Amino acid sequence: MSDGLFTLFDTALGCCGLVWRGGVVIGAQLPEAEPDAARARLLRRFPEARASEPPAALMPALAGIRALMAGEPIDLGFIPVDLGGASDFQRRVWAVTSAIRHGETLTYGEVAARIGEPEAARAVGVALGQNPVPPIVPCHRVLAAGGGAGGFSATGAVATKMRLLSVEKARIGGQPGLFEALPFAAAPRRR
Repeated sequence: MSDGLFTLFDTALGCCGLVWRGGVVIGAQLPEAEPDAARARLLRRFPEARASEPPAALMPALAGIRALMAGEPIDLGFIPVDLGGASDFQRRVWAVTSAIRHGETLTYGEVAARIGEPEAARAVGVALGQNPVPPIVPCHRVLAAGGGAGGFSATGAVATKMRLLSVEKARIGGQPGLFEALPFAAAPRRR
């Protein structure tokens, strides 16, 4: 069976990609600085995928991902995805992760507790590293205990994760998001 069709598209954070089969998304590529890098990374995961214009039914998915990358508080749960041969554990982890709202985060341990396996924080991290459809399943919103970044398997690793969280103005470790408006006094002028 073919790995489907793919398209690359520009966002505020770089070139992203979607892979689909029969109008359902089977893979997504987080932003890369260059289209060639996005294409190469996507084709490592879906080597038989062929470039194509997306069908009209997937245009809202592209628009939604663009909006998210521009910092708009959008829920991408409307995008049809096929998680293929995912295990029950992965599906439960991804379901909890999909419910994390824009600008919010959970820890790996909190996700593990929510799926009823409080000792499985490391396994949650592994499942998130195997997420085929980031940011539709927003694995970047899951952090290490104490608000630490934890891991991230996308290009740019933790820097990409933190950039996505910054765009979302996410609270990390209970602290206000990087760009949230905070009261402050104007700095005195130097003479």
